[in-house]
Amino acid sequence: MRPFRILTLCATLAATPALALVPINEEPYINETLLQGFIGDAIADNCPTIEPRKLRALNELAKLRDYALKKGYSAKEIRAFVTSKEEKARGKALAAAILKERGAEPGKTDVYCAIGEEEIAKGSLVGQLLRSTK
Repeated sequence: MRPFRILTLCATLAATPALALVPINEEPYINETLLQGFIGDAIADNCPTIEPRKLRALNELAKLRDYALKKGYSAKEIRAFVTSKEEKARGKALAAAILKERGAEPGKTDVYCAIGEEEIAKGSLVGQLLRSTK
């Protein structure tokens, strides 16, 4: 009787489809984290008194890569995603739209600087990726 139960269990598990991953460009945590990086980049690019913390950003990217690998994405998928010009353009556009909602537009350096200083003071991920030179 036991061999039959084991065979039944094995057959059931084999017939159950593996959990499908959402496309990497739709994975919420990965995309939210990258978006914070794009927002930080836009602030640093438009505010003369704020600089990016490059080593911190590289550390965050390494942690994000490890997260994606643990979720089941392949190194090839991850590399294709982070080197995609289309995905980079999408991320930059979304960051620009979010910053625009907060009043930041090209040429308004004071607004970018104020947002950056606010994020640094809050200790948000955006703020952790930036350094004030004031």
